[in-house]
Amino acid sequence: MSDRFRELLKKVGSGTHTSKSLTREEATQATVMMLQQQATAAQIGAFMIAHRIKRPTSEELAGMLDAYHLLGKKISVANLKGNHPPVCFGNPYDGRSRTVPVMPITSLILSAADIPIILHGGDSMPTKYGLSLLEIWQQLGIDFSGFSLVDIETCLATTGIGFVYLPQHFPEAYSLIPYREQIGKRPPFATIELIWCPVQETIPIICGFVHPPTEERIRETFALREVKQYTTVKGLEGSCDLSRNRTAIIGSSKDGEFERLIIHPRDYNLDGKDLALTSNTQAIAEIQAVIKGKSTQLTPSAILNGGFYLWHLGICPSLNEGIALAEELITKGEVEAKFNQLQSFTITSRV
Repeated sequence: MSDRFRELLKKVGSGTHTSKSLTREEATQATVMMLQQQATAAQIGAFMIAHRIKRPTSEELAGMLDAYHLLGKKISVANLKGNHPPVCFGNPYDGRSRTVPVMPITSLILSAADIPIILHGGDSMPTKYGLSLLEIWQQLGIDFSGFSLVDIETCLATTGIGFVYLPQHFPEAYSLIPYREQIGKRPPFATIELIWCPVQETIPIICGFVHPPTEERIRETFALREVKQYTTVKGLEGSCDLSRNRTAIIGSSKDGEFERLIIHPRDYNLDGKDLALTSNTQAIAEIQAVIKGKSTQLTPSAILNGGFYLWHLGICPSLNEGIALAEELITKGEVEAKFNQLQSFTITSRV
């Protein structure tokens, strides 16, 4: 048992009236001890429950994120060619259970427009056990698991898409996943996975969220860590996917200046119901059809999301032009060509 960790645990878990928040340095220390299994299983579980009840402060989240950056393996984008910087997307690791994701299609659209995309995550995991990004790519015939950091960097440079696989590249963080099932709730680390960027250099981050207080804490955490280029998206199930069914609420920080963006899908004739996820098979079939340029129930969502990010990331001067370009990239086969390139790379790299 770690006596030092016990003291930190007592500080956050002593009750409503006497508990105190950790300093940033203490939060870093506690997270490192959990990631390195210096704390016992009982201590780790108790810490997660206590923090879930107390709710972490932005200073604590900054300390946790410091620990992730200290121990997590990271790729380098220093040698990437092209005019647009790479972008990292942070989506919930436990996936989707209610709506069909469009993030894989968005990634293909953006990479087809020469924006390098970095994703990260793992297998199906608690508490939701939803359809994860990795599973989607695997079902599409693209398997990122088993890639070395050099493989990821090469894939990113060649195809414009890279995926950092948690079990292989950050096993310390992956070892904490079972606690989610055991405590029955997402711990504060579920917020960290949205804002962690597994890249050595500083690049723009796009992260999803569900509740407004989470966005506020994310903004404060980024301010503490001096992250100035980021986007927050109140997306479907906490992802970076914009909904067709409601107004999109987005936060954008460029050089530290924060701006609120409000997007109404109906203004672009793209409103409607978000496609329900009835089975993993159904979701994969819908995603495949859009990639192949077919018009499906998922196509408007793909065009809305692709168009927004093409505009937001500076490829198109207006959202209308972004939407038009996204539709063109899908219907004229550019998205399918990018998919074929990515699939060919991942298959060849394993031979």
